[in-house]
Amino acid sequence: MRHVLLLSAAALLLAACGDTGNGNAGTADEPAAATPDPTIPTGVTADEAADAGEDAAEEADTDLPAAQAELPAPYAEADLANGRRQFRRCSSCHTVQAGGPNRVGPNLHGLFSRNAGEVDDFNYSRALQTAGIEWTPDHLDSWLADPRGYIPGNRMSFVGIPDANDRRDVIAYLMIETARE
Repeated sequence: MRHVLLLSAAALLLAACGDTGNGNAGTADEPAAATPDPTIPTGVTADEAADAGEDAAEEADTDLPAAQAELPAPYAEADLANGRRQFRRCSSCHTVQAGGPNRVGPNLHGLFSRNAGEVDDFNYSRALQTAGIEWTPDHLDSWLADPRGYIPGNRMSFVGIPDANDRRDVIAYLMIETARE
């Protein structure tokens, strides 16, 4: 009886794996027609489209290694991909592009060449307006570790980034991204 159950289960698995679910599966002599991908231009194979997408992504990041090499230690050794991932938590409130809008938080472009509380058209807390600090990697590291503790009375609701390596990575990412023109 046990062998019958195993054989039945195996037969069901084989049948399930062989079915395409659309009722139009081809036979060995007549393969099912491939559905064209509407995102790939006519006359371009899927592999060519994937290669083009990878090339575009690589071109967008080709200046990152050179820019990172110019950063001071320890930021020259940071993991920029992790920095980008860490910044996703910040991007709901902040932008980094030149001329980018303020959101719940100010635009961060040019962050490392200004004092806290100085972005035009952003309503800062009194605590940030009077903090008297210029944003440096060290100040930003302390801020990101504990925003409420570093400048008491600020309105940023972010709890901070407890891991020192994650902070290093996001700071390196910001050093590059907030300086782009």
